Amino acid sequence: MTSHSERLRRNLAVGGGTGVLLLLLFLYPTSTNRTEGQSTPAASAGVVSNSTGELVINGSSAGTRYGPVQVRITVRANRLIAVTPLVYPNGGRRDQEISTYALPQLTHEALAAQTAHIDTVSGATFTSDGYRRSLQSALDTAHLTS
Repeated sequence: MTSHSERLRRNLAVGGGTGVLLLLLFLYPTSTNRTEGQSTPAASAGVVSNSTGELVINGSSAGTRYGPVQVRITVRANRLIAVTPLVYPNGGRRDQEISTYALPQLTHEALAAQTAHIDTVSGATFTSDGYRRSLQSALDTAHLTS
């Protein structure tokens, strides 16, 4: 039979080793995306055109963990009629997957809500946040209340 102190020492060693492994696991980066070197430059924020009753505005570029997000809106008769993503994370395969499913959902919600107060797309938290911030910037420039 083992003594109480030997069992205690063994339990401390196992618990400590498990703690160290968990710490290393949580510190391991889950993405190899880099925000440096994103090749798509942001467009200038502000009014792009104001003709034929339509106002086209670029929102400001919103930095996210995986790269900038920027949208362009089109407004007619004080109604949001189009939202076009101009810049978004697309540096890696996973970025492209996320953008492919998240951006259409965000655009649909923005047009339906006529505001930047839209839900986050599951799995695309950072992109959703950047999209909302850029959209709000464009709506503010258009003087649309949200």
